[in-house]
Amino acid sequence: MIIPAIDIIDGQTVRLFKGDYNQVTYYDQTPASLVDDYSKNGAELIHIVDLQGAKDIKRRQLSLIGNLSTSTDALIQTGGGIRSEQDVAELLEAGAGRVVIGSLAIKEPEVVSTWVQKFGPEKIVLALDVALGEQGQKWLPTQAWQQGGQVLLEDVLDQYLAVNIQHILCTDISRDGTLQGSNHQLYAELQQKYPQLTWQASGGIGSLQDISRVAQTGVAGIIVGKALLDGKFTLKEAQSCWLAE
Repeated sequence: MIIPAIDIIDGQTVRLFKGDYNQVTYYDQTPASLVDDYSKNGAELIHIVDLQGAKDIKRRQLSLIGNLSTSTDALIQTGGGIRSEQDVAELLEAGAGRVVIGSLAIKEPEVVSTWVQKFGPEKIVLALDVALGEQGQKWLPTQAWQQGGQVLLEDVLDQYLAVNIQHILCTDISRDGTLQGSNHQLYAELQQKYPQLTWQASGGIGSLQDISRVAQTGVAGIIVGKALLDGKFTLKEAQSCWLAE
């Protein structure tokens, strides 16, 4: 499926270039208007990232996310700076359908594994942001890409498979926000190696051809953010392209 993405800072719709907070683009469309538009055009799942909360957990936009979640029939998955079990519980209580956990899932897999068990695999999405090494290694930087890491994606996945993790959102950092094409080879490899997981591909989608290539990998869904905001194609066009494969 096509999963529209909305990134928010101070209640506004934004996009970062390669995760860089110093390279922010602001959009006129409000998060509420986008959720409404995407829902009316058939989105079953919408991805909302609280970039403000990711940088400063004291500034999490919980009220806004709650309002967005309860305003639509689409399932909302959301994250940004999740640091505690209480953070997960608050988002779910506010109306989010799933909570996305990024850097903490890499740094403290034992803790996050207990959340998967408590809330259920359907309520948790692991966001694994990949920085590819020279030999094709899949390194996982932490803290919103601001720190380098020496953790491999495969090692992290092995820990979570033991608690029946289901949903994995994987982003190729080098492609995110660039509109230069998705790393479909990466997703094809991951889908083949871990077919039991529900993969969401993310990063670099700039054309309908990019969507076709990712659809052919067999992943369950693809995150599309900047391309929709910039009018590269419509959600309906993206959905038709996805279904055609």
